[in-house]
Amino acid sequence: MSLDTHHGDRGDDVRADVGEVAAVADRVRGAIESVIEGKPEVLRVALTVLLAEGHLLVEDVPGVGKTMLAKALARAVDCSVQRIQFTPDLLPSDITGVSVYHQERREFEFNPGPVFANIVVGDEINRASPKTQAALLECMAERQVSVDGRTLALERPFMVVATQNPSDMEGTYTLPEAQRDRFMARVSVGYPSPQAELDMIDSHSAGSPLEDLAPVTGAAQLRDLSDRVREVHVAPGVRRYIVDLVGATRVAPELRLGASPRATLHLVRAARAHAALEGRHYVVPDDVQTLAVPVLAHRLLLHPQARMEHLSPEQIVARTVARLPVPGPR
Repeated sequence: MSLDTHHGDRGDDVRADVGEVAAVADRVRGAIESVIEGKPEVLRVALTVLLAEGHLLVEDVPGVGKTMLAKALARAVDCSVQRIQFTPDLLPSDITGVSVYHQERREFEFNPGPVFANIVVGDEINRASPKTQAALLECMAERQVSVDGRTLALERPFMVVATQNPSDMEGTYTLPEAQRDRFMARVSVGYPSPQAELDMIDSHSAGSPLEDLAPVTGAAQLRDLSDRVREVHVAPGVRRYIVDLVGATRVAPELRLGASPRATLHLVRAARAHAALEGRHYVVPDDVQTLAVPVLAHRLLLHPQARMEHLSPEQIVARTVARLPVPGPR
């Protein structure tokens, strides 16, 4: 297979474009690291999803900084931000908005909900009922809201950063497969290292560093950077590699549900953004391998036998990546 990295006559322009993408991303990363310490891999995935115009699911036990990560990412970009605290009594209209009838004017007026923002932070998304969770499906997939017979577009950039606790914890609902598939990637923050936890005591005990975080880019520039990421070249050999990787999850004996065609598209878009973060105007197999677990694992369902053997979707994806032949350079 060929890994042709030629990108036509615009090659030099694309190289300059991805250079600016990497420079702005470094500034965003630096701003977030002033709040979230010792998690470079998590931040890289978060920035990849942001530039690829996807949605991010942050899953872990309480108290490890899931909401802090989501808020820091939102504050680093000067755009509209809304936070939704998901609770069992939350209604779909609390997310999308509601039409109110004005007696004097004898007409309905639509009051937009918090989903009409550039970055929507959904805190503990799996504590709301499946009906309320489903209110986000159209928003996340099509970037629009249908209400009262009207369809309202959501402004770019539009990103949902949702946090959730493990599904076996009290008071949680498992996210439906259709909703998990809308998230481009899932990350786990994990416990900090001892040194990072010591640093956290110094930086967080006197106040919240989140209050001092100043935006380093804006919505208009973020739209421009996302457009440039779309120009990153994906050679035919790498495209085939992605299709083969996703297809392998559909026939894996340990799985009863493999990754969807949407996962294929998400992996391509994420790989483009990851290459741009590295300052490259073309995707290589390493980009795909790095993102395979965060992009694919949360979409997979294990067979009961695999669960009895204590296998995880992450392990299955890692095994699949290890077995699949990698396309070589031309």
